[in-house]
Amino acid sequence: MKQILNFINGEYVRNTSGKTFQDINPVNGSVIGNIYEAGQVEVNAAVAAAKAALKGDWGRLSVAERCKLLDAVAIEINRRFDDFLQAEIADTGKPHHLASHVDIPRGAANFQIFIDTIKSTATESFNMRTPDGKTALSYGVRVPRGVIAVVCPWNLPLLLMTWKVGPALACGNTVVVKPSEETPATATLLGEVMNAVGMPKGVYNVVHGFGANSAGAFLTEHPDVNGITFTGETRTGSIIMKAAANGVRPVSLEMGGKNAAVVFADCDFQATIDTLTRSCFENAGQVCLGTERVYVERPIFEKVVAALKDRAESMKPGLPFDKDTKIGPLISKKHQAKVLGLYKTAKDEGATIVTGGGIPDMPGDLKNGSWIQPTIWTGLPETATVVTEEIFGPCCHISPFDSEEEVLGKVNANRYGLATAVFTQDIARANRLAQQIEVGLCWINAWFLRDLRTPFGGSKQSGIGREGGVHSLEFYTDLRNVMVKF
Repeated sequence: MKQILNFINGEYVRNTSGKTFQDINPVNGSVIGNIYEAGQVEVNAAVAAAKAALKGDWGRLSVAERCKLLDAVAIEINRRFDDFLQAEIADTGKPHHLASHVDIPRGAANFQIFIDTIKSTATESFNMRTPDGKTALSYGVRVPRGVIAVVCPWNLPLLLMTWKVGPALACGNTVVVKPSEETPATATLLGEVMNAVGMPKGVYNVVHGFGANSAGAFLTEHPDVNGITFTGETRTGSIIMKAAANGVRPVSLEMGGKNAAVVFADCDFQATIDTLTRSCFENAGQVCLGTERVYVERPIFEKVVAALKDRAESMKPGLPFDKDTKIGPLISKKHQAKVLGLYKTAKDEGATIVTGGGIPDMPGDLKNGSWIQPTIWTGLPETATVVTEEIFGPCCHISPFDSEEEVLGKVNANRYGLATAVFTQDIARANRLAQQIEVGLCWINAWFLRDLRTPFGGSKQSGIGREGGVHSLEFYTDLRNVMVKF
């Protein structure tokens, strides 16, 4: 049985309470490890170690020296690619082809992109004459913000954790990571990488646990934490924001979404169906940027429904390392129950179930896993629960529209504003819509395509702040002004 420990000040430690909880494989419900829950004692130690490291060897490194260490981290992640892959798949159950092409490569890339960013980003300077005829030079200086709490989700554990840790460390901060209780393995494994490359103790720390009355609350409420970055559901983000208000600490929050796709009749049909299959069903729909609302121009509505139905029914569930597996399980039995409850709500509210709506028949011990059928609905009003609420499963509601103005109103009539995808060959129309849709990210004839130099974040209740490229520096550094008179 694997023992998953906290990583504090360069060492793996258990806890003083003796409390553990189980790491469950969602493929078959088996227990794959015991996780040592961090209490107040362990969180205090992790924050203290991170604070001390700011004044130690880490704090004395030049930008070039920091970047050399982070490059070594990326190289070591790639060297131990298979270890990270096995750990990620065991925790999430996602297919090998997905984790090996997305999760682990991006885990390493997230360090490398911010090496380039921190080396090449300049600050402003201004020269002016003073009233007494002398000269004043004003220039900006970026300094580390301090100890950063990194609170991570379970859907893309390594990718989204390093998306925060990469820029935080590139900017000279130290971090205390609280991975999801569902997916602790890769954050813990990264501690071995940090030690292997000679990262100073206390720079990278990991504490395991839950939210309220556990590691999450102890960390976000800690007075020596200087900033909190979080990816997860909006309700939890609101709790974190309240905690951050005590001490007036900055937050970067990437939260829920109810993302839409807008499909016009002039789209490249085959490419659009290929993309919608991914955006609606990839990672079992457990993608913050995933599509759960599909609006189709009426002349091709029935054609899109039929084509997407065929694709959904071809999504074969199975073992992660089976090359025929197209879809993995949901993360847990708890999440499976939530998604099934919303599937039932859709039926109760009068949805036409085009396909799916339940649990697939799985062989052997896979029956104990957290499986769910890809599901498509039509026929619901815009006020229906599954049209307004985030589900985070492999499902979508498809509805027709007749005009650009109509679909724009429907897309924007939601409290979330994370992402949208527009499919059309009329690029003028696509750009016009993209500038009016109230989201942080709008794709045109694409989905999940990212240039890591660009801003990423949500509008409305999907988040606060932007990360990516130079935009990450706005959160992970404190920008100061120096005025010199001579």
